[in-house]
Amino acid sequence: MKYKLTKNKKTIKEITLYQIEALKDFSNIKKGDLGGWIEKESNLSQQGNCWVSCHARVYDNAIIN
Repeated sequence: MKYKLTKNKKTIKEITLYQIEALKDFSNIKKGDLGGWIEKESNLSQQGNCWVSCHARVYDNAIIN
């Protein structure tokens, strides 16, 4: 696994989003870096170098591969 959902959360349009945290180094991301916000793990692949940065939000059926 390359990231986990943190306990940091916010609600947008009645959808709860969780901030992500890197669990390992990859690309220009370092272990422990905090990223953007996703609704669920299926929104962001655990494979490859994809990442959601800073204030970005991914939810509903959106998928980042």
